[in-house]
Order: sequence, then C-alpha cells, then structure tokens
Amino acid sequence: MSASAFFLLRMNDHIQYLGKIKAALEDRGDFQGTDHHSCKLGSWMDREGAEQSASQGAEVQSLFKQLQQPHEKFHAASHQALACKAQGDLAGMEAAMTEMFRLSNTLVNLLMRLDTLSSP
Repeated sequence: MSASAFFLLRMNDHIQYLGKIKAALEDRGDFQGTDHHSCKLGSWMDREGAEQSASQGAEVQSLFKQLQQPHEKFHAASHQALACKAQGDLAGMEAAMTEMFRLSNTLVNLLMRLDTLSSP
C-alpha cells in the first residue's frame, strides 16, 4: 500500500467517526465516542503513523505532528457536545458541535496535505 493510501484511509476513519457522533447528536444512534487514543485515527497516530510519516521526509513529519492537538481537541469537543445533549443544553451542544466541525475540517485538511506530499 502506498504511503498516500495510509493518509486517505485515516481521513476516511475520521469521517466515519464524525458521522457516528453526528448521528448520536441527531438521535439517529447511540455512539458515545472514544478518547483520542482509541479511535482508528488515534490508534494509527500512536502506533505506525509516526514511523510512516517520518519515512516520508521532514515536511510530512512536521504535518503529522500538527495532527496531534486538533485531534485531541476534536475528541474533547465531541464529548462536550454529547454531554450537553444529555443535559438538555442545546445551545451548549450547538457550540460544541461548531468547534467539533471546525477541528474536523482542520484534521481533514492536514490529512489531505499529507496525502498530496506523499503521493509519487
């Protein structure tokens, strides 16, 4: 599998996770999320992601490191949105969802840049 495919797969993993959270917030599921280490993207980042990124050069490695903070904050925002929903705080849920989607956009953009840089 090409290095590029790894980044596209991780982007897909993230989008799938986001969809599950969104469905739960819209009463179309009961997914309660995970911590940022236990989702597929986080597991990859904690394990083979660093090695795969390092093998692609300094710029890819730098972008990979930039995934860490927004990924952790994305999970915090998604948990906040779910907690607000459970408490009936719709304004809080909406605010947390806005942050969750903003951070998701950051993650997708970084993964797309990683894909572009690692493509032959």
